[in-house]
Amino acid sequence: MDREFWLKKWRENQIGFHQPDTNAFLRRHWTKMRLRPGARVFAPLCGKSHDMLWLRAQGMSVVGVELARNAVEQFFEESGLTPVVSMCGVFERFEVEGLALLVGDIFDLDALTLGRVDATYDRAALIALPEPMRARYADRLLALAGHAPQFLVTISYDQAMASGPPFSVGEEEIRSRYGDRYEIKTIEWTDIPGGFRKAGPATETSWLLTPR
Repeated sequence: MDREFWLKKWRENQIGFHQPDTNAFLRRHWTKMRLRPGARVFAPLCGKSHDMLWLRAQGMSVVGVELARNAVEQFFEESGLTPVVSMCGVFERFEVEGLALLVGDIFDLDALTLGRVDATYDRAALIALPEPMRARYADRLLALAGHAPQFLVTISYDQAMASGPPFSVGEEEIRSRYGDRYEIKTIEWTDIPGGFRKAGPATETSWLLTPR
């Protein structure tokens, strides 16, 4: 799975992973992050998620990174916001007050370009990647966000019965990726109506990762 896979998804509008509403786990449990107003929240592989607008409305300062430029353009068009566009190293930066989106590959992003991170919100980044890339992604996220707390949303199902994305990620893998640096706590889980494709039953789970 390479860059072109995702760019093609956005070009052809094959974006079934995009949620039309704010994530329910986020609305119910974000306060558990215990962040002060103005805290800077990193949203990796953000697409055109409405969650970023919701976080901004809660007083957060949001910075996202997204590979597909047209996803970022659609985000601002659909939200009625007019961003200031500039270059930030190899990234194109779209910015309005309280929200900045960087167009480019997260694996090209460095901590200096990203800036301060007070928390990470990962709804569909870790689960968007196949297993070998998840290891690389987790390492990159730790390098970028340091010990910032993380609000993570995953999906789990019988991976042998269906292919991703989204890919199935369970507690064992989360602990193997992040357990050295974080205390990991399940916040809430729910069965996905109708399951996942041919895999049958599927569960969506939210997690709170707190620095040790």
